[in-house]
Amino acid sequence: MTSTRATDLGAMSALPSEAGSFLARYAEETGMEQTAASARIREALDAIAADGTYRHRPDELRHGARMAWRNANRCIGRLFWNRMHVFDERGASSETEVFEALLRHLAFATNGGEIRPAITILPPAGEGRATFRIWNHQLLRYAGYERPDGIVGDPASVRFTKVCERLGWRGEGTPFDLLPLVVQHGNKTPRLFDIPRSHALEVPLTHPDRDLFGDFPAKWYAVPVISDMLLEIGGVRYPAAPFNGWYMGTEIGSRNLGDEARYDLLPLIAANLGLDTSSNATLWKDRALLELNAAVLHSYRRAGVAIVDHHTAAQQFGVFERNEEKAGRAVTGRWSWLIPPMSPSATAVFHKSYDDRIESPQFSHQEAPY
Repeated sequence: MTSTRATDLGAMSALPSEAGSFLARYAEETGMEQTAASARIREALDAIAADGTYRHRPDELRHGARMAWRNANRCIGRLFWNRMHVFDERGASSETEVFEALLRHLAFATNGGEIRPAITILPPAGEGRATFRIWNHQLLRYAGYERPDGIVGDPASVRFTKVCERLGWRGEGTPFDLLPLVVQHGNKTPRLFDIPRSHALEVPLTHPDRDLFGDFPAKWYAVPVISDMLLEIGGVRYPAAPFNGWYMGTEIGSRNLGDEARYDLLPLIAANLGLDTSSNATLWKDRALLELNAAVLHSYRRAGVAIVDHHTAAQQFGVFERNEEKAGRAVTGRWSWLIPPMSPSATAVFHKSYDDRIESPQFSHQEAPY
């Protein structure tokens, strides 16, 4: 027996318990009448006994997805968990229908720059029909090309870019080529779809008073839509459920553009600022990093695109913690992800500890299909 098959059988055996636990929690949190709640749980358990699974009602799906965001241990932006808009696309039956649903998601989430948190939930596993997988890590992401003199574009995308090229895609070879969407239905050959420019809002980056980038065309996209994680609600697994919030500035400045393993822009910025890079003790990396993050925040705000700085995000997380305490729920978290990648000790999160316990509903990583 393969490990995957064993995992599937284990999930099936746990499904009645997980379904009952979720539905009871749903009833409690939404004020459902006890008789109706008990009847709903019996209905779900009967469906599992007869068909091996059960189907979430629309309200259950919506609340369960929001709970999964509330339980996301790595996310500092959970204060807004109950504002996430849920697109129920469980009826999608073709790659084209999925692509059209993803375009609707991007248009809604982008909202002219006033970013709205959203999730699109595609058919679940276990209903006796093929499910969908989105191969992209994020719906919007830049390509990475290996060249003899180094990598052009995003080094984190090199492997996936090669996959897209094997499937027939060809980019322009610039540092910021948007990758196509890759959608697979069951075991079929995946299909590629180019994202219309109208659905991919990008922000050119400039500093308010310094030339940080020279001739380098620095920019980033507006909406981070994670698209390769599995959503689990009450034991039902949704392998394709892309979701988004909005960016915290350091995600772009400190990580995507600043990391040595990503765009590695700190040496360029240091040179353009005339910083002394002869020794780490000059703190040139810190100075360059600060100005890069300032440029990101300045550029997004100038473009009218929602973004949050890491100090404000940490304060918002504190409000989330207090709200959860009032609701009688313990806050779980992964400390190494909750602290921002710049000046973490200047935030309250740095000085706390969190239980990295996994709660359901949840988002979880799944093995890449390629």
